[in-house]
Amino acid sequence: MKRACLSLIAASLLASAASAQPQDQISVSVPTVQLKYGSTGVTDGVHGEVKAAAAYGDNAHGAHGTFLKMPGGFVSPLHTHTSDEWGVIIAGVFANGKPGNPDILLPAGSYFFQKAGEAHVSKCVSENECIIFLSQSGKYDFLPSK
Repeated sequence: MKRACLSLIAASLLASAASAQPQDQISVSVPTVQLKYGSTGVTDGVHGEVKAAAAYGDNAHGAHGTFLKMPGGFVSPLHTHTSDEWGVIIAGVFANGKPGNPDILLPAGSYFFQKAGEAHVSKCVSENECIIFLSQSGKYDFLPSK
């Protein structure tokens, strides 16, 4: 059952990727060590900055698939996003939810969906960094809530 669920998630993410890419794009395979992580500007002021590496698309301007690295112990400020987010946890233990609600721990292989415009807090609850594959139909943004 777990394999079928992960396969369904992967198929959904790949379908999103296919719809975001031109038909004439070449096939690629990128080993983890070749991912180029850069600044997102998102920090909790204690544990460091969330870093991003593009898998497909352009996360600054539109539809994309992006790997995020979040330092262990990171807790984001309350925030929203302009576009819906679909995420799969690759490493670490992550939690994503509304403030005041108990954390639902998401270890590697877990999935989450975050509705656009809904205020939430994202956490890497493990000591080691969290790596998340994130897919959005619009650009990546981080809009602090008041």
